[in-house]
Amino acid sequence: MPKLALELQNITKDYVQGRSAIEIACNLNLSLAKGELVAIVGASGSGKSTLLHIAGLLDQQFSGDVIIDGISTKRASDKKRDALRLNHLGFIYQYHHLLKDFTARENVAMPMLIAGNSYAKSMEKADELLDRLGLAKRTFNYPGEMSGGEQQRVAIARSLINNPSIILADEPTGNLDANTADIAIKLFLELARELSLSAIIVTHNQEIAERMDKVCELKNGVLHHKK
Repeated sequence: MPKLALELQNITKDYVQGRSAIEIACNLNLSLAKGELVAIVGASGSGKSTLLHIAGLLDQQFSGDVIIDGISTKRASDKKRDALRLNHLGFIYQYHHLLKDFTARENVAMPMLIAGNSYAKSMEKADELLDRLGLAKRTFNYPGEMSGGEQQRVAIARSLINNPSIILADEPTGNLDANTADIAIKLFLELARELSLSAIIVTHNQEIAERMDKVCELKNGVLHHKK
């Protein structure tokens, strides 16, 4: 049986608000197959982003285990977690978080440079991705010289630069108008299918959710499979 891309096993997390404990996850389990695209929906404040942070090894204050490509992270060192995050995971956020003093290609290439690749190789790969996302003419533009949709496509390219097996996206089109969001998600899904990527996408957009292979609703700390 082939290994799963990502597993969340018995995840439990809560936090204290005043005199009450707010439960974000209650013995929660999720399996992400290789090449599978999963949407997580739910009300604001239900813990969707927190769950994504746990899956992305950005939050360690929980019980349970996150397994990436068959590797348990429960007792992993910070160095091991950093390596898994850099080499296996790509992140897309609602706000692109581009570095304003760097060009589009430099922003895209940054994770590849951090991973120790040469400048020339990193820039070549960045140029290829920008071209695939329809941004060949924006290669040397700075974020402030691009539209919101273009900046988000740069962020998508950046998430793919290190050839991750898993993409974690938190409301990736939440800051875009409907038409621009549709263009961005179409391009992302085309690349995801072509590259056999696995992805968890947190979204309030039901149309985007329905394009995924599986839809789960996070409610009262429990994931309910809707599709």
